[in-house]
Amino acid sequence: MNNKQELPWDNPRFRNWVAVARACHALERTLAARLAPLDLKPAQLDVLMNLYRHPGMSQHDLARKLLVGRSNITMLLPQLEKRRLVLRESDPRDKRILRLALTDAGTTLLMEALKIYNALIELAMAESSPAQCDVMGDQMRRITDVLDKAREAEALHQKHPDKPSTY
Repeated sequence: MNNKQELPWDNPRFRNWVAVARACHALERTLAARLAPLDLKPAQLDVLMNLYRHPGMSQHDLARKLLVGRSNITMLLPQLEKRRLVLRESDPRDKRILRLALTDAGTTLLMEALKIYNALIELAMAESSPAQCDVMGDQMRRITDVLDKAREAEALHQKHPDKPSTY
């Protein structure tokens, strides 16, 4: 970079994005430590939360919701099955599809983990008013939408490089 070019950390967008990333990382580390007594990792909690909210979803749909590859799901699910927290069953209409559901033990563990997670979020957000939390959430959703659209445009451009890109 030459001396006249603005450095990224002088840009409020860059500086504040780094602050968001650091806060997210700090929350993830703290959550992992607080879930440890339950012998539960944040990725496993994410699986349990999604299955509670969407019972019967397929492994493929779960992988898309978690934004991880199918190989990650196939590593997580056997651990949760072994602990009798999750059931995998063939879809009656299409035997190639595995449907997922929480067991009663999975639901019980999830409820305990959610108490921990919610208390941590309350601690982290204690300095913010509900209105500030809403503004922050709205901004994060807009950022997610922008990045999702950019990713979709990039994928389309890779399939059809002759068409102009819109991102």
